[in-house]
Amino acid sequence: MPHALVLNATYEPLGVVPQRRALILVLNQKAVTVEESENVLHSATRAIPAPCVVRLTRYVRVPHRGAVPLTRRALFARDGGRCVYCGAPATSVDHVIPRSRGGQHTWENVVSACRRCNHIKADRHVSELGWRLRKQPRQPTGIVWRIISSGRSDPRWVPYLAAFGGGFDLDYLIENVSA
Repeated sequence: MPHALVLNATYEPLGVVPQRRALILVLNQKAVTVEESENVLHSATRAIPAPCVVRLTRYVRVPHRGAVPLTRRALFARDGGRCVYCGAPATSVDHVIPRSRGGQHTWENVVSACRRCNHIKADRHVSELGWRLRKQPRQPTGIVWRIISSGRSDPRWVPYLAAFGGGFDLDYLIENVSA
């Protein structure tokens, strides 16, 4: 089933719910539809366009959230789906400081790489090859990254996510991280 983006009363992204749940929020007047999808949900007496983006009518305080989980999908979104060494389309994950040499599996040490660069680098340091990173890896922050890493996305959500997320490649998100 398709999903809908839930926004706080301040238009801050909160999460993703099934379209059916989003429609229930709207029907119970706990949310208003911001954008509709092409799907139509039917009851015994009516047909209602399914919401794609809903905004809550009352502000919900969001508790502090922990670190964003390190997933392949979120990593490729952070790096724009490109190899951090040469800029070619990325197909694999690489550790800047190899794990065999004490490197950790953390956001600051893991990058997306193309197959060729990953094979050439193997278990060596970037400095040994004379390479340098196109962009220094860092841990993403915010709820937007949780939505991206969930794998549920819709191009219509991008304006709402971009306003609060930052740090990810919008074109990559639109093309590759759709439900």
